[in-house]
Amino acid sequence: MEQNQQPAGSLSWRLSSHPITLLCFLSFRISSLLVYLFGGILFPNNSHVLIFIITILLLAVDFYYLKNIAGRRLVGLRWWNEVDPQTGDSHWVFESSDPSTKVINPTDSRFFWLAMYGQPLLWMALAVVAIIRFKFIWLTLVVIALVLTITNTLAFSRCDKFSQASNLAGSAFSTGNLAGTVATGMISRFFQRG
Repeated sequence: MEQNQQPAGSLSWRLSSHPITLLCFLSFRISSLLVYLFGGILFPNNSHVLIFIITILLLAVDFYYLKNIAGRRLVGLRWWNEVDPQTGDSHWVFESSDPSTKVINPTDSRFFWLAMYGQPLLWMALAVVAIIRFKFIWLTLVVIALVLTITNTLAFSRCDKFSQASNLAGSAFSTGNLAGTVATGMISRFFQRG
């Protein structure tokens, strides 16, 4: 292997199948943290309201971009929430790309899952810091950030588990082993009853 070549799954955006999507995804994830942490330097004169608003907007853009664009392009996963109009019950719907048509780049996947689990952990650490420093006004912003990031993290984790289960079941039916066994068993039971 040459020195310039990096193994698949390395944390280098140059190995990404979708480098622009990956860079936008990472920039949205990082920018909300940076504005929260260094907003006092960027916006002097104690402009807490401005820092709060910009951080919330960046978190909202991150939530939308991750849920609707980055998740689908980087790891082939998508989720949404549907509400039954008659009962008012809501449920999450998970969608994954067909593994035979879309190959997931290991670098994209690694960046995605590291950022997915890393950001809530950083916001949790910032919540502890806000509590220790008695900065409860900032704690509300951190709680909003935690709700948005943990919601996406849980949804994509469930979506990934759903995808793996669907792929396993799909491969079993496509090979015919499981489907043949089930079909044979059903037919034999049907004729034995008669």
